Amino acid sequence: MSDSNRSLFETIASVFVPIHRDGHKFVAIAIVLSLLLFLVWDALGWIAGLAALFIAYFFRDPDRISPVREGLVVSAADGRVAAIEEVRPPVDLGLGEEPRKRVSVFLSVFDVHINRSPVTGRIKLASYMPGLFLNAELDKASEDNERRSLVIETSTGVEVGVVQIAGLVARRIVPFVEEGQPIGIGERFGLIRFGSRVDIYLPENTGIMVAVGQRAIAGETVIADLKGTEQDREARLS
Repeated sequence: MSDSNRSLFETIASVFVPIHRDGHKFVAIAIVLSLLLFLVWDALGWIAGLAALFIAYFFRDPDRISPVREGLVVSAADGRVAAIEEVRPPVDLGLGEEPRKRVSVFLSVFDVHINRSPVTGRIKLASYMPGLFLNAELDKASEDNERRSLVIETSTGVEVGVVQIAGLVARRIVPFVEEGQPIGIGERFGLIRFGSRVDIYLPENTGIMVAVGQRAIAGETVIADLKGTEQDREARLS
């Protein structure tokens, strides 16, 4: 194969993103359903086929390039930064009652739903809380909705809380990790099926490096620096 052909092949191949194994069964079911519906009516078969393509798209699992400098905190989810607030963390995180900085990222059904660790450390706590399925953008969803919580302790003893929150459409939070195991920044720790929200709880004096409305990429977008001294960044829409 010539260099030009190889380059073209690599360019085309780069467009295709691997599907996470959790989505394989859903894609297979949709494909089988599509084939069966073609026997009944072509239009239904095409609709089911498009659904299979969307499911494959939803469960895509692209590689990410994560910064490794100690102190950096990256987004745990793809999506839009929906809120940056100082709030009391949920009781199930065990982080006390003092307010902490919370960065909330809202995932639409079109975002990558693989969640990644914001820091390197050890999973000090992993808990699951059943609950409601309110709109994940509502503030009360942080405590009322079904959720899975992690507390990751860094090598310097800083505790970072991460909460996966189910929403109106999301009905299943799938964990990849367990309490007590080590985890690196940007490593996959779970997914939320079909749209929701992820909250990251940081120490109160942490300077936030993103703004509300900004798009975040899990494992890549730096949202804070635990070793930094700057204040929260200001931003504008342009």
